[in-house]
Amino acid sequence: MEELREQCPWDRKQTLESLRHLTIEETFELSDAILDNDLQEIKKELGDILLHIVFYAKIGSEKEAFDMGSVITSLNEKLIRRHPHIYSDTVANDEDGVKANWEKIKLKEKGNTSVLGGVPRSLPALIKAMRIQEKARGVGFDWEEKEQVWEKVEEEMQEFKSEFNAAAPEEINKEKATAEFGDLLFSLINYARFIDINPEEALERTNLKFIKRFQFLEEAAKRDGKSIGEMSLAEMDVYWNRAKEGE
Repeated sequence: MEELREQCPWDRKQTLESLRHLTIEETFELSDAILDNDLQEIKKELGDILLHIVFYAKIGSEKEAFDMGSVITSLNEKLIRRHPHIYSDTVANDEDGVKANWEKIKLKEKGNTSVLGGVPRSLPALIKAMRIQEKARGVGFDWEEKEQVWEKVEEEMQEFKSEFNAAAPEEINKEKATAEFGDLLFSLINYARFIDINPEEALERTNLKFIKRFQFLEEAAKRDGKSIGEMSLAEMDVYWNRAKEGE
């Protein structure tokens, strides 16, 4: 990295800000490799992310702000602080206990006035909802039984259905409908968390399944000499059902 920073025009030009969007892209590429369970690709993408970490540390050292050694030292210190059940006399008998300690220590470290202050603003909304709920649970603000959570889902569903009945002729209030639909999604994410389902992973699996089926539809229709843009929905459904049957 030192050689590249000195000798390569592109590497020499980079800043913390210019690398940011590239790091986000690399992280999503690692995510894709994990979803594909491609271990060799995971290894490759981990290397790409490690390159970015080294790059940031190099820029930090040039600014005399931090270097790789101080980054790792800081991480070690944080891991020790946040695992008092290992390195101190705090008791945590299960995963929930560990998470609760972690969030309380993190809150104290960062000096946030809110438990939710540590949730990144730029997180995608679905993941942000998960983190908000996890952090609230970390300080004891949560339902006790999954049945209670499901009752909340049904309550939100009924509210949405009665307020915005699909059969009703009048135009819906878009702003109010959006708010109510958000409440429904939030409650579903909450229930998924309670039964140990990662809603982000669940939705992505459904996305991939839809893509696979739709691409089968496109390819099969093309083999039969049909143009998908000119087919009726009933015609497309025939291919769609064939795709489902082949899974």
